[in-house]
Amino acid sequence: MTNHLWSRRSFLAMGALLPWALRGTAASAAGTIPVGLEMYSVRDALSKDPLGTVRAVAEMGYQGLEFYAPYFDWSAAQAKDMRKLLDDLGIRSFSTHNDSDYFSGDQLQHAREINLILGSKYMVMASSHGKPGPEGWRRVADTLNAAADKLEADGLKVGYHNHQTEFTVTDGVRPIEILAKNTRPSVMLQLDVGTCIEAGSDPLAWIKANPGRIRSMHCKDWSPDAAKKYSVLFGEGVADWKSLFHAAENGGGIEYYLVEQEGSRFSELDTARKCLLGFRAAHGA
Repeated sequence: MTNHLWSRRSFLAMGALLPWALRGTAASAAGTIPVGLEMYSVRDALSKDPLGTVRAVAEMGYQGLEFYAPYFDWSAAQAKDMRKLLDDLGIRSFSTHNDSDYFSGDQLQHAREINLILGSKYMVMASSHGKPGPEGWRRVADTLNAAADKLEADGLKVGYHNHQTEFTVTDGVRPIEILAKNTRPSVMLQLDVGTCIEAGSDPLAWIKANPGRIRSMHCKDWSPDAAKKYSVLFGEGVADWKSLFHAAENGGGIEYYLVEQEGSRFSELDTARKCLLGFRAAHGA
């Protein structure tokens, strides 16, 4: 990638001009919430040809994307080239997925720099290392709050993404409840629908219990069929998508959806394309 000498101030100014303030605007109306792709869905293609894969995702009709942890290895110059491509394609980096280690020290500073270049709105903690008890989960909440304080001046926000562990009762409580209670309202609770269902929890009830906090959703389906599980396409599993969309857009605080698929009977890119078609059929947009 070539080095495009864009200053930090230029990126912040550009970000202020772009229509990112979705909540409280016409964009919050049903049918206008943008849908992106969690790029883990096309991880093999992305590792071989980042620019070509992002171009293919845009051509499918996705309006944005979420880069996952390997983006952290990019230099500022590489991130600038990716940002230029995103702008040329007319799509956005809605957010990034990050290792928990990226939320403090020098790693936070590097992640901050790359996210500002990309134009991301959220840095999302993809998971917490290990399986801490209640006190450990409160420390995770403290880390998220501290990072939120450090990033606020730059217009970057923080979020947490659940897997099965966070919805599994431990010591009489679900860890996700500890995180929700102990993080400030500005911290997004990014709901992974499939893992929530697999853990035996109700994603619809979770949205309703946390108004305004579910600002993005991983639209990943799940099947109780042991031979299928996460290999089903969007709409082929048990998630009640119409009810989930309605709750997310009527109090949940949704700003953008992210299709995610862990692997199917089709190629990565074909899977992403078919899942977008399924999303549109279910959502009506």
